[in-house]
Order: sequence, then C-alpha cells, then structure tokens
Amino acid sequence: MKKVGLMGLAMLFSMGVWAQVPQKMSYQAIIRNASNVVVASSTVGIKLSLVQGNPNGSTVFAERHSKTTNANGLLSLEIGGGVALSGNFSTIDWGKGPYFIKTETDPSGGSNYSIVGTTELLSVPYALYAVKSRNVHHQFFGIVMVAFVTQDQNFHATWFGHR
Repeated sequence: MKKVGLMGLAMLFSMGVWAQVPQKMSYQAIIRNASNVVVASSTVGIKLSLVQGNPNGSTVFAERHSKTTNANGLLSLEIGGGVALSGNFSTIDWGKGPYFIKTETDPSGGSNYSIVGTTELLSVPYALYAVKSRNVHHQFFGIVMVAFVTQDQNFHATWFGHR
C-alpha cells in the first residue's frame, strides 16, 4: 500500500500574528455655541492639540477637522486623522505624560475658534505606549505538527516547538 501523507496537518501553527495598533484615537463631543445652544446637523471647525505636562504645557501634536454634527449636536472624529498642523501623532512618546487634549471649536464651521477647553487624557492612549515599549527583537513562537500514515496504516504525529 502506498504511503499517505497528511500535509493538511503539517503546520498547525507556523506563522506569527503581528497586531498593529491604529495610530488614531476616537473623540466625541456635544457641540454648543457661545449661548450654550446645541449646534445640530451643522458643519463645525475644530482644532485639537495634544499638550504635554500640564494644561498649558507644550503642544506635541495639533490638527484641524471640519465635521458635521448629528441631530443631537454629537461630533465624532479620530484624533490623528485630521489635517496635521504640527507634530506627528505616530511619534508621540506616550511614556512622557501626562498629556492633555485641548479643543478649540468654531461652531460656524471655520477656523475662528471661540470655544476652548482642555482635559487630561487618562488610560486608553497609554496603550499606544505599550507598542513602543516592547522589545525590538520580537520573539517568534510557533508549533508545527507533522503527521503521516505509514504503509501499514499506522498514524504518526510529531509536534515541534520553536522559538
């Protein structure tokens, strides 16, 4: 009888999976004008700055967006996805915090920013720091199983682990 190979099981785990962290953060806000009235279903201009150290610290990244609010005045955008004004979002050293988000808003849609606010970033963006803090020499782990059926119909499987 011929030797039958089961190469479908030859490699169970042989490739590393590399996760990629998107270089953006979600941001949402309810937009109100200077009279505290919700700006619904309107295009607004917004400038976002990431400030290091304290609310009045140095700006490490700034960008602008032009977005439309929904019927409830909700604005949704991605920090790192706007038109960059200064800095580079992907090169921010998140380990040198604290960081603050400074928002400047023009409810009429332009760049005459009249409403300003600053708030501290807490935990989530620091996950981006974890990407940079891992060892440059990544470890590759895998398991390979070689299986075959011999001429006398005996099944053999061997596991190989490597690193």
